[in-house]
Amino acid sequence: MTDTLFAGLPELNPGSVWLVGAGPGDPGLLTLHAANALRQADVIVHDALVNADCLKLAKPGATLEFAGKRGGKPSPKQRDISLRLVEHARAGLRVLRLKGGDPFVFGRGGEEALTLVEHGIPFRIVPGITAGIGGLAYAGIPVTHREVNHAVTFLTGHDSSGVVPDRINWEGIAKGSPVIVMYMAMKHIAQISANLIAAGRSADEPVAFVCNAATPEQVVLETTLSRAEADVTASGLEPPAIVVVGEVVRLRPSLDWLGALNGRVLAADPFSSRICRNPA
Repeated sequence: MTDTLFAGLPELNPGSVWLVGAGPGDPGLLTLHAANALRQADVIVHDALVNADCLKLAKPGATLEFAGKRGGKPSPKQRDISLRLVEHARAGLRVLRLKGGDPFVFGRGGEEALTLVEHGIPFRIVPGITAGIGGLAYAGIPVTHREVNHAVTFLTGHDSSGVVPDRINWEGIAKGSPVIVMYMAMKHIAQISANLIAAGRSADEPVAFVCNAATPEQVVLETTLSRAEADVTASGLEPPAIVVVGEVVRLRPSLDWLGALNGRVLAADPFSSRICRNPA
C-alpha cells in the first residue's frame, strides 16, 4: 500500500534540498510530497513549530537537526541556517528543510531558497497548509464566508527586529479588510489593537487567539479588540498563536467541529443580528 501511495512521486536526490511545509500541527495535514520527503531525507533541518509526530515519519537513521526560532529566546541566525543547508547539500546528503505551516508564508522560505540559488544548490518547494488558514479551520473559524466578508488580509505582528512593523498601513487595512489574520502578533496585541481602533475598527469587534493550532494542546480564546490585551494576560496563554480579527469569529459557535466531537452543541443559526454581513 505504501509503495503504491508514493509511486510516481519525485526522488529527493543527493546534494539537493527540499523546502517543505509541514502544515499547522496535525501530521494528517502533511501533503504526500512532504511525507515522501520525510521517508527519503538523510538530514532534516526542522523548525520549532513542526509537530514531533511529523518527525516520527522520518526514515530510520535520518539526522534530525533543530533550527527553531522563538521570540525572546536564543535562536540560530537565519543566515547560519541557510548556509547549513548548503553545507549538507555539498556533502552529498538528501536535505529536507521542514518548516511549520507553509515555507513561503512568513516562513523565510524565500530567503533560504535564494541562498541555495546563490550557491548553485538544486531545490524543490513543497507548499504546506499555512496556520492562518488551517489553524483557524481547526478552531471552527473560516477566513472567508460569503455572508460575512469578501476579502482577508494576512500580516505579521513583528518584523526582523522583533517590533510591530512600521511599514504596515493600519488605516488601509482597517478600512479595506473585513478579516485580518495575524501571525506572531500575541506579544504586541496591545499596540496592534490600539492601531486598529485608532484607524476606525470597533472596540467591540470580535477577536480570537488560536494557540497551538491543530494539535492536542489547541486552546482558543475569544475576546474583542478592546479587551484583547487584558484577556490574553488573564488567560496565561503563550505563543505560538494565530490571531484573527473580524466577524467570522462569531461563526465559531456553529462551526467548532472539534468542540462538537467533545460534546459541544453547535448553534443552528449563526447569522444572528450580531454578524455584520457584506452588502449584497
